[in-house]
Amino acid sequence: MPDRGGGPTGPRIRVGRPSRRVRTLLMTLGVLAVLGMAFVMFAGFWTDWLWYRSVDYSSVFTTTLWTKIGLFFVFGLLMAAAVGLNIWLAHRLRPPLSAMSMEQQSLDRYRMGIAPYKKWLLLGLMALVGLIAGASASSQWRTWLMWVNGVPFGQKDPQFKLDVSFYAFDLPWYRFLLGFGFAAAIISLIAAALTHYLYGGLRITSPGARATAAATGHLSVLLGLFVTLKAVAYWLDRYGLAVKSSDFKATGNWTGLRYVDANAYLPAKTILFCIAVICALLFFATLWRRTWQLPLIGFGLLVLSAVLIGGLYPAIVQQFQVKPNEQAKETPYIEKNIEATRKAYGIDGVKVDNIAGTGENGSAEQQRDQAESIASYRLNDPNVVSPTFQQLEQERKYYQFPTTLDIDRYNGQDTIIGLRELNLDRVDKKNWINQHFIYTHGYGAIAAKGTEIQEGSDGSPAFTEQGLPTTGTLNEGYQQRIYFGEKTTQYSIVGGPQKELDYEEGGGQKTYTYEGKGGIDLSNPLNRAAYATVFSEPQMLYSGAIGDGSKILYNRTPKDRVEAVAPWLTIDGDAYPAVIGKRVVWIVDAYTTTNGYPYASRTTLGTTTTDALTDDDSQRAVVAQQNQVNYIRNSVKATVDAYDGTVTLYTWDEKDPVLKTWKKAFPGTVKAKSDIPAELKEHLRYPQDLFKVQREQLGVYHVTNADQFYNASDVWQVPNDPTSRDRVAVPPYYLSLEMPGDDRQRFSLTTTFTPSGRPNLSAYMAVDADATSDQYGTMRLLRVTGESEVDGPVQWQSKLSSIPAVQEFTRNAETSKSNMIYGNLLAVPMDSGFLYVEPIYVQGSNAEYPLLKKVAVSYGGKTAFEDTLDEALNKVFGAEGSGTEPPDEGGDEGDDPSEPPTTSDPTVQEALEDAQKAFEDGQKALKDGDWEAYGRAQSDLEDALRRAEEAEAKAGGTGNGGQASDDSQASDKNQASDKGTASG
Repeated sequence: MPDRGGGPTGPRIRVGRPSRRVRTLLMTLGVLAVLGMAFVMFAGFWTDWLWYRSVDYSSVFTTTLWTKIGLFFVFGLLMAAAVGLNIWLAHRLRPPLSAMSMEQQSLDRYRMGIAPYKKWLLLGLMALVGLIAGASASSQWRTWLMWVNGVPFGQKDPQFKLDVSFYAFDLPWYRFLLGFGFAAAIISLIAAALTHYLYGGLRITSPGARATAAATGHLSVLLGLFVTLKAVAYWLDRYGLAVKSSDFKATGNWTGLRYVDANAYLPAKTILFCIAVICALLFFATLWRRTWQLPLIGFGLLVLSAVLIGGLYPAIVQQFQVKPNEQAKETPYIEKNIEATRKAYGIDGVKVDNIAGTGENGSAEQQRDQAESIASYRLNDPNVVSPTFQQLEQERKYYQFPTTLDIDRYNGQDTIIGLRELNLDRVDKKNWINQHFIYTHGYGAIAAKGTEIQEGSDGSPAFTEQGLPTTGTLNEGYQQRIYFGEKTTQYSIVGGPQKELDYEEGGGQKTYTYEGKGGIDLSNPLNRAAYATVFSEPQMLYSGAIGDGSKILYNRTPKDRVEAVAPWLTIDGDAYPAVIGKRVVWIVDAYTTTNGYPYASRTTLGTTTTDALTDDDSQRAVVAQQNQVNYIRNSVKATVDAYDGTVTLYTWDEKDPVLKTWKKAFPGTVKAKSDIPAELKEHLRYPQDLFKVQREQLGVYHVTNADQFYNASDVWQVPNDPTSRDRVAVPPYYLSLEMPGDDRQRFSLTTTFTPSGRPNLSAYMAVDADATSDQYGTMRLLRVTGESEVDGPVQWQSKLSSIPAVQEFTRNAETSKSNMIYGNLLAVPMDSGFLYVEPIYVQGSNAEYPLLKKVAVSYGGKTAFEDTLDEALNKVFGAEGSGTEPPDEGGDEGDDPSEPPTTSDPTVQEALEDAQKAFEDGQKALKDGDWEAYGRAQSDLEDALRRAEEAEAKAGGTGNGGQASDDSQASDKNQASDKGTASG
């Protein structure tokens, strides 16, 4: 039997070409794959264009796109041409015959192997380096636009007398060009050397000369170009010293020249520049001399000079000239650094006053009245009462308020406001239709007074706008639907055949169809296909829920929208809502920055702007285009319409040269300051992140004396938040207050300072935050200069926690399994001291939200812990304010409240004295923790009050003067009774 298993005796299987059908199928699949990848790339571009066109900022898209394309092709072609030209030239200069050696015989095989593909290899290599270089260059579009559109600052640096714009706009572009030149020279040198080696121009082991004359000349020219670029680098490094960062032991952070820079590095860079030029000329001279002897000697001299002159000499100057007398040597440069830093951060105009901090001016009545009128104390902490808003005004579980609410002003009242936004995570039935078609928007703005709680409530805020739909004091009939907000991160498809859930009322649902101008049309099949590709949602292609009028909304958070339409701005971490006219708008502060301001010390925005409110909330983090900066201005105020997503940019700082530069680059994108509506301006405020950066710099740069600055004897720090367990900075607080010397309260942003490493208060800072004020942006700094130390926030909080009444309150809260929460600790300067006010909340074990239960107040070393702010102020100042009930006529306003009341009846007087003694015994027992003695004292107090009442009753009907006597005795009894109640 023959072997049919395919062995040696079996039939041979011939493997031929695939059939035409298979080839056609494979070709079709390949073409489809290429078309698919091309469409994916097109979809990204097309959807971006549609989005920018929908927000009327298509010029930003086109300007950015054409700039990137231009840089990509120009520098990509330059790099490809440089590398390709040198490879071609090296090939052209190859020797006609290669030496007969083993090395060349091995290379012959490679030469023969690539010979048929030389052109394609060259084009492929040029394309590769061109693509890499072009992609790198396109990322420098901001640098290019700033260079080509830069406007002068009108300020010159103190060393080179050049306008600041040279360092901010010109120098970064020159450094990019220099880096590109180095890359082109090095890659060309490597490519040329390899080509010369491959074709015998360079030899390693072959007998005779190691390089042909042509190869020597070619490579020498490339090395000469490299050294020429190094000479240019040395020259630019001279100017780079003005913006160089270094460690300085006095402050830790330093930018600009110091003594060793001006007297060692600067002349060293000049000398090295001259040596590099000579060395480059020696390399170019090899075209005639055909030897590398002199160029190599020159290059060695350059390297040696860089070590000795550029490294060793400055170290010697620092060690033997600067260190023995550092303070005197560095003083002129410290003065330049102080002046530049204060200008760059806008803190050069801060007004500094001294305050003793003792708080002992005026009578008790005057101080009590002043305490009531000097500030609008915010008892509702926006960082604490969000759960209260959530519990009382959420209405439906799929709504949500931000973790930290916002502060604004309505009708002259400090107001806490938050939007009822949509939270898709809490939708019961999650599917594509529900998440993108049905649940599309939040509903309404909820507001409450910042300074009051609801009358007769258990500590809830006094709402001024509430309900669903909302009603209250905000503008009547405003558009309450919130399609764009801080929590709105998913896309929605609206306006089509599928109705949206508007809100639920009385057990029924109201539906709605979006009517705003925002969004991109999806009725176009091309648009549907593009968005189906971008969002990886194939349902978009065939869903019946999409039809005529359907629009897609995405990129919906206020900060993302502003950052997208103005990618050259740094965005403040806290966007806040306001009801303007008939719309809810988000207000977003935006900054222009640079890190090229000469002599101004740098800061890291991500670190400087972190505090107790941003530490656990990434949504409140700054969106920085440049994290390391040494110049910042709040140059733009932006708004985002919460209904249709319209983004509007307004000029705020009309003098800022950085903003002027970007307005030249993107004309028509930023409106004039005069275009800001008056109603909108009432809600604009001084931005928090800018204030954080400024207070961080003022911690060091409040010192303007160079000697004191060098000694670092008066460095301040922002204290840690005493109400937070994490060691993070206390946030600045918006507060309406009357600073010393002012005639009225001003809406301000405030902060405190403590000495570095110490807990006591060293200074207080406030800036006028009201955009309608003629003093907007005016900074006031109160320096504590008294002989006795003033408690800082952490110190005061610690002392408050040790008060027996607070400890007892805390124990009672813990016993009932409740959580005690400290609110914002507000510091207010008053007379020569500081008034501390802190609300305290309790969140019960069965309650999901905190309620205001106590208020702590401290002034002049006296502290009160009472149920209300009025009671706490009365106790601290020992008097009632003009805004409270007047004292009884039978009492003396000037009496010491710790003294027992007096009466004409000896029996009543004796009973009242016993009551006073029992009260004092009870207080002493409470302080000592002797609960048995405390109980006896309470019994004695009740007995004494009973005896006083009986004695008054017996004396009530004696003569015509009995009524007056009764009134006096009743007043005295009430005072004693009040003390007994307080002790209980």
